[in-house]
Amino acid sequence: MTTAAPWVTWYGDDFTGSAAVMEVLAFAGVPSVLFTSVPSPALSTRFAGCRGVGIASTARSQGPDTMREHMPEPLRFLDRLGAPILHYKICSTFDSSPQVGSIGAAIEIGLGVRAARAVPLLTAAPQMRRYQAFGHLFAGDFDGVHRLDRHPVMSRHPVTPMTESDLLRHLSAQTALPSALIDLEALRSDPQQRLETALADGARILSLDSMDAGSETAAGRLIWENRDRLGLVAGSQGIEYALVRHWVSTGMIGAPSPAGSAGPVDRIAAISGSVSPMTATQLDWAGAHGFALLPFDASAVCGPDGALAREENRAVAAAIAAAEGGQSPLIHSAAGPDDPAVAVFREALAASDLSSEEANRRIGEALGRILDRVLRETGLRRAVISGGDTSGHAFRQLGLEALVALAPTIPGAALCTAYGDGPHDGLQIALKGGQMGSEDFFGWIRAGGGARD
Repeated sequence: MTTAAPWVTWYGDDFTGSAAVMEVLAFAGVPSVLFTSVPSPALSTRFAGCRGVGIASTARSQGPDTMREHMPEPLRFLDRLGAPILHYKICSTFDSSPQVGSIGAAIEIGLGVRAARAVPLLTAAPQMRRYQAFGHLFAGDFDGVHRLDRHPVMSRHPVTPMTESDLLRHLSAQTALPSALIDLEALRSDPQQRLETALADGARILSLDSMDAGSETAAGRLIWENRDRLGLVAGSQGIEYALVRHWVSTGMIGAPSPAGSAGPVDRIAAISGSVSPMTATQLDWAGAHGFALLPFDASAVCGPDGALAREENRAVAAAIAAAEGGQSPLIHSAAGPDDPAVAVFREALAASDLSSEEANRRIGEALGRILDRVLRETGLRRAVISGGDTSGHAFRQLGLEALVALAPTIPGAALCTAYGDGPHDGLQIALKGGQMGSEDFFGWIRAGGGARD
């Protein structure tokens, strides 16, 4: 791809998280690109010289057998680029189970591609209000910071509910690889000695605490200075935040400067497949500020293809009418977990032959097809996809193959420029996880993003 090897390559378990890694690097002055699959030689050449190279996937919604079938090829492509760090990117709320999105299975697959003495696991990202202390993960929302097993969203996640905040204990149901914790005390005193002890004891997975700038910098230094032995890593974009802190502290890169806005537009198009309470709050704000909230009946994916096609046609027509009337169409499958539409969908799913994984894929793809048609018909050139799994399935319907960060918003949901051979080449788009974002996120994207004080 380029004569100079990248510094970091990553394979993301969902599209929003994959884009978040690219965002951290790009806004720190490290040129980076995210591909939607193994790129062609021509596409690789288009982005030659990038120091960060990633590939997005939907592994978070896949079972271990599917992961073992599809992960090795892109991991081998990334490994061949020669970056000292190969990162398996996971969600900062550790979404996983033995059956779906298994992080343990992913680490085992990764070790089959790149040999490593042990795999650092850094899940926390303080910039996103994700904290790990003495092995336990905490996550913030609009109402404060919660231990993960008491988090109002993650403790009742419909696919991967978190009943354990001790990440290594949670992970032990997914892999038999021995593990160890490098906690806050070790990071503040002698993390290298704790690493050596853990390796001598046979640890293959090393969970790293991270609470603040000091512990994050120490984690980044430990990973980078031991990259010859710890070249395969797993974790959230906290990995890149930590590496950037270390690189700045050593003068490898300069201190990041705030990125500006992409400028406002009068209308955008948006789709949402999230059932998060955060997304519900954002929908409420959008509905009061120039967005047309247009429900999509997700239960249609459980019926015959004709019924789904009719629902897509209805949603497209409503969105086009809203755009022609001066509003920004926002098509959504649910307005939070208490929306009656959620119960209707679950009843339809129970009566069908579909698995929840297949149904969620069909929802995302249907929303993606709707967005594709709305953009084509209206000429709108800025969009939002809300929902981690939705983003992966929907984005692929747009015929786009690469993303480059354009303007920041909240950490992990930047406005990006997307590239591909079809009509959407150059589209400005933001991919947002369900639990992420400010109340006015959709309006922020319409305004062009940009750093806020």
